[in-house]
Amino acid sequence: MRVGALAPSPADSPRPLDRTRRSGACSAIGCRARHGDRTPVARRPPGNRFARVLAALILGWAGALPAAHATAMAPPAAAADGEHLRLGRLDFAPCELGTRHHGGLATQAAYCTRVDVPENWDDPGGRHILLRVAVVKSQGADSDRDLVTFLDGGPGGAATEDYLAIAPALAPLRRRHHLLLIDQRGTGGSNALDCGEDLALADDRRILPAAARAERAAARQRAATRRCLDALAPRAAPQFYATTDAVRDLEAVRQALGAVPLDLVGVSYGTRVAQQYAAAHPGAVRSIVLDSPVPNRLALLSEHARNLEAALRRRLERCGATAACARRFGDSYAMLRRVHADLKARPQEVELRDPLTFDASRHRLGADELAQLVRFYLYGDTTSALLPLVIDEAGAGRYATVLAQAQLVVGDVAEHLSGGMSASVMCTEDADLLRDQPEDDGTLLGAGVVRAARDTCAVWPHRDRPAAFHEAFASAIPVLVLAGEFDPVTPPRYASEIAAGLAHARVLLAPGQGHAVLGIGCMPRLVAAFVRDRDPGALDDACLHALGDTPAFLSVNGPAP
Repeated sequence: MRVGALAPSPADSPRPLDRTRRSGACSAIGCRARHGDRTPVARRPPGNRFARVLAALILGWAGALPAAHATAMAPPAAAADGEHLRLGRLDFAPCELGTRHHGGLATQAAYCTRVDVPENWDDPGGRHILLRVAVVKSQGADSDRDLVTFLDGGPGGAATEDYLAIAPALAPLRRRHHLLLIDQRGTGGSNALDCGEDLALADDRRILPAAARAERAAARQRAATRRCLDALAPRAAPQFYATTDAVRDLEAVRQALGAVPLDLVGVSYGTRVAQQYAAAHPGAVRSIVLDSPVPNRLALLSEHARNLEAALRRRLERCGATAACARRFGDSYAMLRRVHADLKARPQEVELRDPLTFDASRHRLGADELAQLVRFYLYGDTTSALLPLVIDEAGAGRYATVLAQAQLVVGDVAEHLSGGMSASVMCTEDADLLRDQPEDDGTLLGAGVVRAARDTCAVWPHRDRPAAFHEAFASAIPVLVLAGEFDPVTPPRYASEIAAGLAHARVLLAPGQGHAVLGIGCMPRLVAAFVRDRDPGALDDACLHALGDTPAFLSVNGPAP
């Protein structure tokens, strides 16, 4: 029987979440108990600054099972009784994918199960963990047998929780394919390495010399890391939650599904997982899409500060080159650096009111918070268009506007990432390669992110990575590489670098766009055509030429004068 022979799904597209679920009567992931999937999902307290620090630092960055060649794969036996689905050896129950991180306003009908794997693949007799696995069924009556597999970013994103945000981008692929979602170990419903609100780091509000502030910050970071490890100790050994472990998990799930061929769609950090998996199991992979990719040779964080600075300058230059924007804001970059210097010398206490309760609270806004706001605003074309206006507000001393945006933008990104899993990846794969770069000290982001990462990894347990881990990805598998022109984290040169070493690859550039461009403009259609035909050279990308950056907002009403 074809993989396409799935049972009818309760619904084929995201649907509104009813008020009982929004009020908390059902769980964040669509009433799991009601639909037969009781996978525990760790809830992240909104005050967990340890997770925020790690998330802000990074981004949304010997096999136990044999590989098989895709051409020799038989489709898994798929059977359903109207309520449950069987694929290979796995039984799936109807479930709904949804998450509070995207407002709790919609769910997606799917089939969910849990897969048991060893926490330490080299010690299968030791502790085991459960992976949350979901299949979103194709909308086509006769689906292809290969599964499109979404590999989430971060590091620290959970695929089942973030699916709703990326569902429109994957919609054309669902016309012919079922989608496979796996919460990478350490995230979401796969034994998430989340530590809890008691790890919030206290802000040091005293005026101290720079060296003393740095030393105090390092001590706080190490102390918070130790508390996190103490909280995780009864249920997790964090040294077994890196990319190589996730690669072995993915192959175990694929084998359990009947050794199906996979089409990998990786976004940001997920592109590292895709490259590592394809290198370890080339016969299992039919095609690869790398959106905003990370080259294997890159140590995460090592180029963050310079990448941000280059993208920021180029994006703000667009404002200066427009008469109306130049008249309204002048030199936005110079203003930003002045505000940054002021906040570094004199952090501000700002009062904000909760938009729902209208309760007042006081918050600290310093240079680091401003830098993170700018960084995350550059991720998207529309939000980056607001930067000149936000910078101008700060220059006029109206810091409440800046802080409100920082709480919204940075907080939302950081809260949905697993800080512990991010640490496991960073400390295993990258930290020993990080070096002080004097040129980073003159950038907006600064060298503090690298120092904080090293402080964390001085405490966080980790193992040696495989010897070939950072070798360039080389493959004959068809690969489509996507890049945004103003990406502040993974600039287009990374995409070109990866494609240059591949036999059958092409780069598609999204003009004027930032990080993660899979859902921009006509890109979903081009990606679907690529996965269907596996011929990147045949794609007509003329439709992308119509893309461009949104003109800078001159006021809250938009770009018009």
